[in-house]
Amino acid sequence: MAGLATVGTKDQTNTGQHDRVLDELGTRITSGEFPPGHTLRIEQLETRFTASRSVIREAIRVLESMGLVTSRRRVGVTVAPRTAWNLFDPRLIRWRLNGTDRPALLLSLGQLRHGVEPAAAALAAHHATPEQCGTLTGAVMQMAVHGRSGDLHAYLDADILFHRTLLAASGNEMLAALADVVAEVLKGRTGHDLMPAHPEPAAIRWHAEVAQAIQARDPHAAERAMRDIVDEATRATQHPPA
Repeated sequence: MAGLATVGTKDQTNTGQHDRVLDELGTRITSGEFPPGHTLRIEQLETRFTASRSVIREAIRVLESMGLVTSRRRVGVTVAPRTAWNLFDPRLIRWRLNGTDRPALLLSLGQLRHGVEPAAAALAAHHATPEQCGTLTGAVMQMAVHGRSGDLHAYLDADILFHRTLLAASGNEMLAALADVVAEVLKGRTGHDLMPAHPEPAAIRWHAEVAQAIQARDPHAAERAMRDIVDEATRATQHPPA
């Protein structure tokens, strides 16, 4: 049993180191501190992050899968140009939101949501199941409760549930696959103090209108209310509360 406990502790330590190295490298690359063409040496990274070679190599493999770096024998690990990045990876979005290009990224993500979520709402009015309709309504009720109390983290959880359910209810697997992207945008707005102390009542009302329109099988009303939600969120991130 003691041996199993030791193995478990070691695995947790390696996981913690891996996450730390991955986050730091990802942040440095997306911020431009390690620009495209910059070469990363495994030996130097071991020293810089006080981590084992296996931890460094695993972090590099993840970054390579995201398109942030390329790895070639005798060349080493090279930072890739932004055109090669998997821009929809939620971790990459989180790292970029921590950087200096946050306003431009939020605008870009807002434009993406504007093109995606109203269409998803209209489709959901055709395809949502009774269970999904119930989840949407329940999420709105939780948003209203936590919005009044000013519990922004609980509000965020309910908001994410609403948008995840909406995208899944569209019946389109491509739209549903964007749920993590939207969730990261919502997390970033709260995490970077771009939300007012008490969420905009009109935004909660529009969420309720979306849920009601989907349940009533009214695609036009669902699309219109969702467009209002996304427009308000985009404006708010470009002009954050004082």
